[in-house]
Amino acid sequence: MGKVKTLNYKIILLLIGSVLIAACSSVSSPPQTSGSAPVANAGRYSISQDRAPSTPLDPGLIRDVELLPLNRTMAGNRSPYTVNGKRYQVMATEEGFQQTGLASWYGEKFHGHLTSNGETFDMYQVSAAHTGLPIPSYARVTNLENQRSIIVRVNDRGPFHNDRIIDLSYAAAHKLGFSNQGTALVHVESIVPGQHQVLLAGASPRSDEAVSAPAVSAPVGRYLQAGAFSDLRAAQRLSGRLRELTTRPVFIRSVQAQNSQQLHRVRVGPIADATEIERITEMMVAADLGQPYMVDE
Repeated sequence: MGKVKTLNYKIILLLIGSVLIAACSSVSSPPQTSGSAPVANAGRYSISQDRAPSTPLDPGLIRDVELLPLNRTMAGNRSPYTVNGKRYQVMATEEGFQQTGLASWYGEKFHGHLTSNGETFDMYQVSAAHTGLPIPSYARVTNLENQRSIIVRVNDRGPFHNDRIIDLSYAAAHKLGFSNQGTALVHVESIVPGQHQVLLAGASPRSDEAVSAPAVSAPVGRYLQAGAFSDLRAAQRLSGRLRELTTRPVFIRSVQAQNSQQLHRVRVGPIADATEIERITEMMVAADLGQPYMVDE
């Protein structure tokens, strides 16, 4: 009998040990359904739907983009590349590039994450994403609905929607006056730092850009470009407003790009005095006519 009792106790102890081992295993390795990922890798972004900043944007802290020499690497410039089954090509050069279409903006969902060239996206500063422009590059973006215009620095890829041509940071959309709506009709024109086209009376235009009537020849000097429009009447309206603000010459230079689209650039000048340039710029901003930029032609 003593041996039987001892044997029973051993069997009971073995059963209890097996149950404890099984319980520990289930706690340390919870079962996962097929195809699920650990919580830590559930997604790149902490929120699923993009939105405006939770912390209000302070317009006074938005810095203007400074045109600096470009230093490009392969980061963000691999070409061709494919997104959502669609193939995209990065341009060999942005010189002469122009495009008109819908712009959208991106904000808090992407804030603090890396852009295509490894920089950190800051929705409170001016930047942009484009599918084909080299990274980094600069472009002039004009909101054709209110004629506001700013310079942006392209450091990201997108938007990957057939109906949009450029994605702007929330701050850039705010400066262009459409942060309270999803999209706006814009004109995008590339800017190459240090390269300026000078076209005087009698000079031959470049093969990809020819002056057409009503083009105006002007002396060489520094000019403020107030806007660029596909609609001549819009350019004329802005010119009229500018003539009410300044006694400096205001003129429209109309050019035709490779895509045969005519573009009308509104400019003020020539202006030699830096103080006067600053004064006219401030008057334009105060009159809600956008932020002009300097050109040397």
